[in-house]
Amino acid sequence: MADHQEASVTLPSVPASVTAARRYVTDTLAEWGVAGGVSGNDLADAVRLIVSELATNAVQHTFGRSPTFTVDVRLEHDETLRVGVTDSHPRRPRRLPAAVQQDNGRGMVIIRSLAAELGGGLTIEPTAEGGKTVWIVLPRRAPLG
Repeated sequence: MADHQEASVTLPSVPASVTAARRYVTDTLAEWGVAGGVSGNDLADAVRLIVSELATNAVQHTFGRSPTFTVDVRLEHDETLRVGVTDSHPRRPRRLPAAVQQDNGRGMVIIRSLAAELGGGLTIEPTAEGGKTVWIVLPRRAPLG
């Protein structure tokens, strides 16, 4: 296996692209042989959920200021998986106060918690064009724990 593998796709910021982003990542991970973890944690399932949340945010919360979003997937040294979603809206994602009856606003909390549970983390980087990339970094194998 190569020391470093990368794949990316740019999609229109429309609801159907969330499914396309998830499918793209699923196919990429399968092609690279990244499929599971330990203790019942399936890395591929976690990444699909994370990509779904991040792509949904890119579609719903950019208010028409990002006509497309890009999903990047990187496998570094067969050890570290990085997944990023880039859009051209400058505002960073915010954690909204979660009301009991609220149907949305918990995505970033879920993503941060899931990444931490798998031994990884979340960072947000500004792009040169004025947008941002939300990166999730995960160990290929979940920590024993």
